[in-house]
Amino acid sequence: MHLSAPEKWTAKMAILKTMLEQSSRGDRSLNRVFPVTVKLTKEELGLVTDFARSQGLARGEWIRDVILREAGEGPTSNPALAEILGVRLLLVNVLRPVASGQLLAPDAFDKLLDEISEAKHQLAAKLVAPAGRR
Repeated sequence: MHLSAPEKWTAKMAILKTMLEQSSRGDRSLNRVFPVTVKLTKEELGLVTDFARSQGLARGEWIRDVILREAGEGPTSNPALAEILGVRLLLVNVLRPVASGQLLAPDAFDKLLDEISEAKHQLAAKLVAPAGRR
């Protein structure tokens, strides 16, 4: 298979983009040089450690995520909440036409699924955002 010059550049750009994304992810942890400390009781430390592990995270990484989320810099969307909202949106948008005796065409259903997939995370983030950031 022979690629034209623009196709070669596009292929190389995709590889370059992947390499840049990987290096920028690694570089971010190198820039984390400012410690933040907190004093906990032995029981509190155990609770924090156990919970972080249950989330599949190191204790420090979980604490960092919590601090940044609460400060408004981290992800605020809860994946479980997003899925619940997605199911609710699907039910409301499918049951309304069915309740009024209308049929939902397969292509309309597929379009609805796509729209819900795009909207559910934004809605979840809005719901969990403090009133001042909405």
